[in-house]
Amino acid sequence: MAFQKMFSCILLVGLLVLYMIWDVNYFLRCVATLGYGMLFQRKRKVTDQTAIYGLCTTQDVDIFIRHMNNARYLRELDFARFHFYGLTGIYGKIKAKRGGAVQGASSVRYRRTIPIFTAYKITTKLVWWDEKAIYLEQQFVTLADGFVRAVAMSKQCITNVDVLELMKEFPSAEQRPPMPEELKLWLDSIELSSQKLRKDK
Repeated sequence: MAFQKMFSCILLVGLLVLYMIWDVNYFLRCVATLGYGMLFQRKRKVTDQTAIYGLCTTQDVDIFIRHMNNARYLRELDFARFHFYGLTGIYGKIKAKRGGAVQGASSVRYRRTIPIFTAYKITTKLVWWDEKAIYLEQQFVTLADGFVRAVAMSKQCITNVDVLELMKEFPSAEQRPPMPEELKLWLDSIELSSQKLRKDK
């Protein structure tokens, strides 16, 4: 009995330490999102739109406890991207070529808040690619009214892989679509920022 109590105390302390030094919920959510997609959802074409679902809880809200805080949007976008990578199989092909994917840039436009205890979905769609990156458009859509609460554009830099050659391995992506106008303007603004920073050195 004494051993069981001691073991329980050690386990509890260990869990508390883990929660203090690691964002445990983040990793659990990643595993759950990827696991559910791989086990219970059908594979998608790389050009298909994918979706995950969420609920704005007390862990997501701002200081006034009314709606989702800005930082949570970016966190949720991570899970949606992982889900997209898993369902489309694109990340598996990247890893098979000994490549990787890192977030190069992102832009979020908040159109309307997501109130506490409101259900929503995040859609993810590949909209364009070049030789070094893929570009994803993601939307937060509340389920009750179908309103797009926020729109995000994401530049995913693919390392050690020629993306143009990679995309040819997907039958639905043999031909690259035209670059969306808003993406072109966004990339232009990134280039202007880069030029300014280079001048400031």
